[in-house]
Amino acid sequence: MEDTRIFHPFDPLYDENSRILILGSFPSVKSREQNFFYGHPQNRFWKVVASVFGEPVPTDIEEKKHLILDHGLALWDSIASCEITGSSDASIRNAKANDIGAILDGSRIERIYCNGRKSHELYCRFIEPVTGRQAVCLPSTSPANARWRLEDLISAWEEIKV
Repeated sequence: MEDTRIFHPFDPLYDENSRILILGSFPSVKSREQNFFYGHPQNRFWKVVASVFGEPVPTDIEEKKHLILDHGLALWDSIASCEITGSSDASIRNAKANDIGAILDGSRIERIYCNGRKSHELYCRFIEPVTGRQAVCLPSTSPANARWRLEDLISAWEEIKV
């Protein structure tokens, strides 16, 4: 598969009550096809977040939106555009950062978390110098992060509770 510059295809998810911002790196092929966050069926994001808040795992986009917004969360990605092969974070090159200013201005974000090392690396390099706000790196929920068991991810992600 050849690298191609791809632009982030959908908007952030947040509202005026969002207090926790979770940033992924860049949407996977499946997420881009679904036009929504964490669309790969093997990504454990929705299982982890649902478990942290004691909710059922959402099965469609509307349920996913409710899970996020009902718990004061916001979702976005660190990257606005990049060259990428498939869905591999390791292949990301020439990344351009997303501007999170609208989210910070339109909500009550108290803490920022990154879903995985690549998101955190890019946040620290491009976004933190602009916002002056640090982000915490959480273990990736991606299926590529197979060494983390679901139970361990849930435990690590408990700190997103507001």
